[in-house]
This record gives sequence, structure tokens and C-alpha cells, in this order.
Amino acid sequence: MVKKTQEHCSFCGREKADTTILVSGIEAQICNFCIEQAKIIVEEESNHDFETPDYATSVLKPSEIKAFLDTYVIGQEEAKRVLAVAVYNHYKRIAQKQDENEVEIEKSNIVLVGETGTGKTLLARTIARMLHVPFAIADATVLTEAGYVGEDVESILTRLLQAADYNVAAAEKGIIFIDELDKIARKSDNPSITRDVSGEGVQQALLKLLEGTEVNVPPQGGRKHPEQKMISVNTKNILFIAGGAFQGIDKIIATRVRTNMVGYSFAGVKDDNVDKEHLLQYISPSDLKKYGLIPEIVGRLPVLTYLNPLDRKALKRILTEPRNALTKQFIKLFDMDGIELSFENKALDFIVEKSIEFKLGARGLRSIIEAILIDAMFELPSKKRVKSLIITHDYAQTKFGKASLSKLKAAV
Repeated sequence: MVKKTQEHCSFCGREKADTTILVSGIEAQICNFCIEQAKIIVEEESNHDFETPDYATSVLKPSEIKAFLDTYVIGQEEAKRVLAVAVYNHYKRIAQKQDENEVEIEKSNIVLVGETGTGKTLLARTIARMLHVPFAIADATVLTEAGYVGEDVESILTRLLQAADYNVAAAEKGIIFIDELDKIARKSDNPSITRDVSGEGVQQALLKLLEGTEVNVPPQGGRKHPEQKMISVNTKNILFIAGGAFQGIDKIIATRVRTNMVGYSFAGVKDDNVDKEHLLQYISPSDLKKYGLIPEIVGRLPVLTYLNPLDRKALKRILTEPRNALTKQFIKLFDMDGIELSFENKALDFIVEKSIEFKLGARGLRSIIEAILIDAMFELPSKKRVKSLIITHDYAQTKFGKASLSKLKAAV
């Protein structure tokens, strides 16, 4: 038997000449190959990003959830209250002990109805950040029935698994935000005319996912990697939040409210008390059905709330108040180059006016600020003498008109 010298790895036995680095300890040595392998093992075994918490004690109360949402989302008080209660009840349901004699609490999936840029995605993302659970956004517009060009419904769960680093237990208590729900509305009142593969067909495929079932999920996406091993995911405890602009649903609501005025009352609302500027506050499940969602989908999304269009005051607060306000983000970006950026009040008013003019909502604020600051962000990092930049109304108006005013008008 050949006796090894002391200059070798105590783990794999490689001689020093066969290694790049040989790290010596008190009584042992380890080579660079074993160090790299150990690093991989430690990362796989110590993935604590999504530990399963004790939901009975760790989830904040509804008022605390709303207070957290207030730090990121301006306005939308009704939506925040409804969302806080629904999330709180959902995680109480998860914490419920499984007992045959216990009352079984059903899932409280949520529908958020509101115009683009009112904060639907931001609300869902903020909730996930607060709860420290995996969160995935799925776009309903690309979904089709199985066997047709497009993505299968199961691809939604693939995104959630990826967000959870393929930790199935964590993914099964995560949150999925299904955006553009209105785009899978039934295309025709008579479903027998043509096969509605991207409308009613997708709704039918979503039913089991929303209610809770075991789904075999392709970890890399189904159609491009047919040979992969499936991962079983139970959707029973996944919270689904669906959002959509539902363009034109206000006309359905208006018709129903006026119809009910003849001889009947709509939830105690009289004709002269109806707020015609904010009809979404009167939305009901029957309006979603009339819009094109099948009754089974509406039943599996029992919590329905709305987001009001943002007015000038709310848009201006969005620019300055939230923890991740847009002005704070750009001030930080310039500060990293040693430049002190500030905005005059009239410049903020100009940005808000343009967002309202183009009907872009909060999402359009960033595009407008980018258009105003693009020249400064390009030139100033190279100018060492410039230490401050004040955005005035005249500066904002000049730069915005020069940058992309005609393009933005064409896009609206």
C-alpha cells in the first residue's frame, strides 16, 4: 500500500501538484475542487429564503397589513382594506389544523378591477414582499388551451416554482398574480360557434388551479422541454390575485344601475347619488359574468374589489411620498454620481399634468421623468464640476418637448 505524503487533500486525496490551491488546517487540508463542491452543497442545503413560517402567529393583522401597504401604495383605501382582510383570512386558513370535525375554510382568491396604472400589480407585489413568500406574475394574454400555440395554464406554476428556487413547500404557500384577466373573457355569447381557445378555454383550464388540485408542473416550461421530469404542486394553499382593466365594464355597470332604478334600488343607491365618474365602486360579480367571465371562474374568485382612477393629488403624492417614490429613485441614481438632484413643485405639477393628458396613470410617470432627465443622465456623469441639478418647470417642459412628446402622443 502506497503511503500518501502530508501534502494532499484530506477529502478527495489529490496530491498538491494536482490542485491549484491546498488550504491547510490544524490536522487536515482541503483543495480548491472540494471547496467548490462544498460551496454548492451548502447553498443547496441552506436555502432559507422561503422558510415555512408559523402563519398562526407570524401574519400581521389586517390593520397592520394595510399600514404596510400605505408605505408603498398611495390612495386606493377600499382596495387595500379588502386585500388586507382577504390575505389575513387566507393565511389563517393555512394555519388551520386539519381535523375531520373542523369547519373547512374555502380559499379567498381576489379580483382587482381598475384602469391601467392604478396600482393592481404594485398591491400584489407589496403583499408578497411583506409576507416573504414566493411571488409570480403571469400574463393571461399568452395562455391558450393545451395543444394550441401559446402557453399552457401550468406555466403559471412554473414561474412560481422558479421564484421559490424550486422549493415546492414554499411555492405551495405563495402568491400568483394573474394580470390581464379581462383578456381571457369569452369572445362570444354563443360558445358553440367557434372554439374559444384563448378565452373560455383558458378559463376552463384555470378552474382546478384556482380551486386547489395536484398539478404536474414542467420545471423548465412544458413544450420546449418535453423530456423533463414533472414536479407535483398542490395549489390548495396558493393565493391567486387576478387583475384587469376590464375596458368598458363601466358601461355594463351604468346600465345595471339605471335598470335597477325603475321600481328597485341598487344597494340603497339612488339615482342622484350615483357617482358617474367612479362607477367601478358599484361593481358586482354579475358584471364580470356579463363581461365574459364564466360563472365558475367568478365563483372561484369570491373577493371582488376596485381601484379608482388616480387624480392629480394622488399622482403627485405617488411621485414623492412612497418608500420607493420615483423622485427618490432618481435622486439616488444621481447621488451615486455625486450629483444632488432636486425637483421644484411646479416641475412635479407639469409631470402630473402630462400623465393625466396621456391617460397613462402612475405607470406613465416614470416614462415622463425619463424623457425629462435623459439628457442629464447621459451628460452629467462625465462632467466632474457639476454637483447639483434642479428640475424647474421650464427645464421639464423644454426637455420633455424635445425628447419624445410626439412619440408619447402617438402611443396613446
